[in-house]
Amino acid sequence: MQLRYKVNSLLHQNFITMTMEKIAKQFRLQLLLIVFSMLTFSYSNNALAQSKGPYIRVANIVIDTAQLESYKAALKEHAEAAVSKEPGVLTLYAVYDKDKPTHVTVFEIYASKEAYNSHIQSPHFLKYKTTVKDMVKSLVLTDAVPIALETKQNN
Repeated sequence: MQLRYKVNSLLHQNFITMTMEKIAKQFRLQLLLIVFSMLTFSYSNNALAQSKGPYIRVANIVIDTAQLESYKAALKEHAEAAVSKEPGVLTLYAVYDKDKPTHVTVFEIYASKEAYNSHIQSPHFLKYKTTVKDMVKSLVLTDAVPIALETKQNN
């Protein structure tokens, strides 16, 4: 009788131990799934936040030397029109390399990707593209993500 009691007791202990191990394993799995879900949600929110923020493009352009002055005039006219007429065009900065004046960089900031899409359909942009099509030897467009965009406010 005592032996039977010990066997039952050992079986009961093994059952409890196995059950506790199973519960612990299941808990670890659920915890892992929760952490994974949180990380996934956090990443998707960051991606969403980036898509809702400003849309930034950098254009690196090489201009035909013989047409550089005409290109500068067309770009200046286009930038002034875009900033003054389109609320979604926040910034258009155009500069050229001091040592290579035919290498132009345009830094563009739009309120959103939609504002950019609207901009490239605008009459002044289409006029600019038509005007400069034979002046541009090379064009590389790069989408950029801001790290710091700081500007002094006019007082």
